[in-house]
Amino acid sequence: MKITKTGIEGPLIIEPQIFTDARGYFFESYNEEKMKSMGISGRFVQDNQSLSQKGAIRGLHFQSPPFEQGKLVRVVQGAVLDVVVDIRKNSVTYGRQISVELSAQNQLMFWIPPGFAHGFETLMDDTLFLYKCTNTYNKASEGGLLWNDPELAIEWKTACPIVSDKDKVLPTLKNFTSPF
Repeated sequence: MKITKTGIEGPLIIEPQIFTDARGYFFESYNEEKMKSMGISGRFVQDNQSLSQKGAIRGLHFQSPPFEQGKLVRVVQGAVLDVVVDIRKNSVTYGRQISVELSAQNQLMFWIPPGFAHGFETLMDDTLFLYKCTNTYNKASEGGLLWNDPELAIEWKTACPIVSDKDKVLPTLKNFTSPF
């Protein structure tokens, strides 16, 4: 596995070693020992999967302590623009965001440690997105940031995205008090 650091301390882009032949391909999507050696700590306790149509935006979400989650995410079918925002109040990169395109074609994975709001925009119909989480979901601990906050200036690719009613009323960074 090849690791690429991002412009913010914590999130990592992971490129698995892919073995191809006439049958197709094979790769290891998770290996606890290898992940620990790359600095990805925590035990994964919950897997989630979502199916989204082109132009859907999910996020920007997080879980507050003590239910904070690290997430190892990837796309099995389709493609997304995956985005994280640093919400660690003592971080020198607080409020900064980074994005990476994840697709079934590039097979990249993205490690998102606790302390980041996370979301994605679906770039193709019928996109299957997988999350491995280091903590279980807790409704009382869910939080988020407004997906189109002008201060974050995320460069979404869809002019008129499909966004849930819940995500349309999340706070802006300016009106947000971080639990991290």
